[in-house]
Amino acid sequence: MALFMRESIAVAELGACLLAVPLWPLGARGDGHPVLVLPGLLQSDISTLPLRMFLASRGYSVYGWGRGRNTGRADAIDRHLLKRVAELHARHGRKVSLVGWSMGGVFARVLAHELAGSVRQVITLGSPFAGNPKASNAWRLYELLSGQSADDCELSARFRAPPGVPTTSVYSKKDGIVAWRTCLNEPGPQAENIAVASSHCGMGFHPSVLFTIADRLAQPESEWRPSAARSRACGARRGGVEGGPARGGNRGESAGRASLAMRLSSARSLEA
Repeated sequence: MALFMRESIAVAELGACLLAVPLWPLGARGDGHPVLVLPGLLQSDISTLPLRMFLASRGYSVYGWGRGRNTGRADAIDRHLLKRVAELHARHGRKVSLVGWSMGGVFARVLAHELAGSVRQVITLGSPFAGNPKASNAWRLYELLSGQSADDCELSARFRAPPGVPTTSVYSKKDGIVAWRTCLNEPGPQAENIAVASSHCGMGFHPSVLFTIADRLAQPESEWRPSAARSRACGARRGGVEGGPARGGNRGESAGRASLAMRLSSARSLEA
């Protein structure tokens, strides 16, 4: 019960999102590549509307998943989402970034694993892709809605498969729905974990999360690095180690906006 009570703060987080709208222009500007946003369990595109509006304001071509409520059924991946990612890739001629909230993030990782050639990066928000599948207050709801067992070994293996593309997991130790340790990426050069002070239900519109997502999406496609490593490199450049300014000034601008995002969030970035 105490864990569920933590989620009551989501109402205040939505209010904070609305108050932060005038600050949206401070978020890192994107390069216009397509971004597909996937909602959490029992949620629809309505729940991701603030996030999609924010990303659109930063210059991205943003899409909802267009499938009504997410019931957690894996066949949504096979029947719809694989085709949707491939279609967006073909339409724009550019790889698609995937942002998934909770169960939507689990789906995003599967899509990246099975369509790595069409996916630029994955960002998950409070998504329990590791550890015990029942380390969640929503596993019974998941089984009821999906008709699938949380203990299904074959399905669990599919959900846990590494994406094979740069991956950011945004998680919160204040999460009242999923155990935060089940949201952590394994260490690697293409994976990172970023902690934020947010509820699970408010993660998709918490101002700090929005700015963090913008910062990660704004990285040049071929130059992705975990945020902690990127900050060290920027610091080295300022100290003259690498000599000269960053090319085009884009990296310096992105680093400044990343710093702003971290100040807004009081988030702690953990290099995976």
